[in-house]
Amino acid sequence: MTSRTLRGCILAALLLTLLASSAFAQTGQLRGRVLDADGQGLRNAMVYIERVGVRGNYKVKTNKKGNYFHAGLPLGQYAVRLEVDGKQVYSINGYQIKLGEDKPLDFDLGEIQREAQAAQSSGAGPTKDQLAAMSDQQRKEYEKALKARQQQISKNKELNETFNAGMEAKRLKDFAVSVQHFRKALEIDADQHVIWGNMAEALSGLVSTKTGAERDQVGEEAITTYRKAIELEPDPAYHNNLGLLLIRLQRIDEGTAELEKAAQMAPDNAGTYYFNLGATMVNTGNTQGAIDAFRKATVAQPDFANAYYQLATVLVGTAQMKEDGSVIPAEGTVEAYQKYLELDPQGPYAASAQAMVQSLSGKLETTFEQPKRRRSRN
Repeated sequence: MTSRTLRGCILAALLLTLLASSAFAQTGQLRGRVLDADGQGLRNAMVYIERVGVRGNYKVKTNKKGNYFHAGLPLGQYAVRLEVDGKQVYSINGYQIKLGEDKPLDFDLGEIQREAQAAQSSGAGPTKDQLAAMSDQQRKEYEKALKARQQQISKNKELNETFNAGMEAKRLKDFAVSVQHFRKALEIDADQHVIWGNMAEALSGLVSTKTGAERDQVGEEAITTYRKAIELEPDPAYHNNLGLLLIRLQRIDEGTAELEKAAQMAPDNAGTYYFNLGATMVNTGNTQGAIDAFRKATVAQPDFANAYYQLATVLVGTAQMKEDGSVIPAEGTVEAYQKYLELDPQGPYAASAQAMVQSLSGKLETTFEQPKRRRSRN
């Protein structure tokens, strides 16, 4: 193994580290729970996940507790369908799979049935005979209830339109406009955690477009907004997103604490949260922080192949070289590459991992001899 070959491999690995966010930021996941009409987990329900605009069809079956989970989904919009006993019972169009977001998509069949019944009966009112039979007090109570229901319908319509406009602007990365719509939605109903959460996400996107004092101001508002969402709904996904934002703002300890909290709240997804932490540490140039986070990801999820690969890639940058030309990789580097190959031998990084194992197990040649020139023949 020549020094040029080994150095080339190491440089390639370091380049992968620098581009880590683009290398492994291309997939997301979808998880949730399906409950039957009695509020119990429903087993063997089928969740179909169909990508919008680009061909891609996925499906997953719920386990005995009604939980489902599908990782490795390309980022983008999806149509999600729920089928029970071969019959479609619910569908969602335009569902967004995003990087680092782990908010569950739950299906409550009891709630779905109640909403359907309410929709069917919403237009029904008392007959003329029933109205004629009402006392003056009963008629006043009925008219009052009718007015309140009409106002609620009007309020919900305006809220939905405003919220959807904010979501569309956020999808188009027009974060300033998105924030405006979410502010208006909060004026209508400030008790919806999903509005606070999406507004915080839009503000987080807006941070990237600002500099100096203005960036700090928007960042503080995004942090406060995430914390309001958490106050209303202590969802680990909100802690995850808040943690990533704090680290971007160089508040490393606070951000790490939020991601740790997300991992503690959702142990089944702790590997993903630590993986996100590692990716953010790479992007902020915190090598040791990235190493620690990727190691935690492998402990939390021992079959997380990409976590081992990214751990090895970051560790390569800490390799030492002796005077005799031999390379001393950081402890666990080769083992992490080997574990990746064991878990995903046909994976996208398999060739790179194999090359690094061979290179780091060999010896660098640091001497170079000038080839002897051939004597010209007269």
